[in-house]
Amino acid sequence: MKKDIQIPEVKNVHVAIVYEYNEIYKTNDWNVYVINNKNTDLEMMVIVSQGFSETKTTSLLRKKLNKLPANSFAKIEFMQPDLFKLNNRFQVTFFEGNTLYEKTFIFKENTIKETALRIIPELKKQGVLAN
Repeated sequence: MKKDIQIPEVKNVHVAIVYEYNEIYKTNDWNVYVINNKNTDLEMMVIVSQGFSETKTTSLLRKKLNKLPANSFAKIEFMQPDLFKLNNRFQVTFFEGNTLYEKTFIFKENTIKETALRIIPELKKQGVLAN
């Protein structure tokens, strides 16, 4: 029975941490975005995030998006720089049509930093893409 289960591969969906200016507070902030590079809408998206190391684990954060339109992106959460010294995991689950997809994106410890910033074309902002 297990051998009959098909787990589809997730393509053209990304998680990025972006360094951007906050007009309201006049600060530079780190924000997490999910990017849909598909030509189809993604529905019932759930993102579960958590930071972890060998000795520490943060609380789970959950975010739900009813719909992420084709070729678009959404800001998920603000991220405190103190968390960059941990591994940060983002588990993304969504429906594309009638098929359920799931992928885990990880930012390894100390990989989120200003020297690692690159332009993310979809956002037209500087950030770091998850592996």
